[in-house]
Amino acid sequence: MVDDSEDPNDETQYHVAVGPDDVADAVLLPGNPERLPKITAHWDDHEVVGDHREYRTATGTYDGAPISVTSTGIGSPSAAIAVEELARVGADTFLRVGSCGAIQPEMDVGDLVITTGAVRQEGTSDEYVREDYPAVADDEVVSALVAAAERLGHDYHVGLTMSADSFYAGQGRPGYGEFRAAGSESLVEDLREANVKNIEMEASAILTLANLYGLRAGAVCTVYANRVTGEFRTEGESKAAETANLAVSLLAQMDEVKREAGVDHWHAGLSL
Repeated sequence: MVDDSEDPNDETQYHVAVGPDDVADAVLLPGNPERLPKITAHWDDHEVVGDHREYRTATGTYDGAPISVTSTGIGSPSAAIAVEELARVGADTFLRVGSCGAIQPEMDVGDLVITTGAVRQEGTSDEYVREDYPAVADDEVVSALVAAAERLGHDYHVGLTMSADSFYAGQGRPGYGEFRAAGSESLVEDLREANVKNIEMEASAILTLANLYGLRAGAVCTVYANRVTGEFRTEGESKAAETANLAVSLLAQMDEVKREAGVDHWHAGLSL
């Protein structure tokens, strides 16, 4: 006999512990559960609606727009579970909010990176689709994040992200005892020459699943380290949260403009 609480199709989701009435259409996805108070501090109101393992969820409003946030823990496997289960209870827009390492020399600690697409160096998305399938951010989400960063006056960069499964070997860092994975010495340089902007651990799986399921997704990360210059500081964490919050409000406005215009896709000819 299977315990109903372990049924992945149960109304209350097994891992994230939320049901259909618990989350908004748009959900922010930070990794660390401790980031939730830093995100919800900017909201009009909020309530914690789920707290299980690494998954902590709060729902409220920001600038009048319904909004939720769910922490995903570290890495693509747990982030994919969050997307799967949140989609099952009605969420259709996902914004990864996190930190990253920059790999272009002109990028400063504290800057934002808004992802347009991702190199799938994680294995989770490989279990869903062939390896040459692209991980692409939704154009409306990218537009909203750029507009939000501009309105807030935050320095930002737009471009490609690499998502890895490993913080150490998979990102070109030495492992225990100075272990070096094959190809790790040239990894950052190879990515830099390919004009990849940053490295993190969740975006490509989130983007891949969203595209497979016809959902919207994007990512904004604060630069904590520049792997080229060697600079590292945990600075500007709130910038990504502020930008993602405002982007959800802008997406709600974009959706209303689309409804009034009778179109399915927002474009530059539609003014906010």
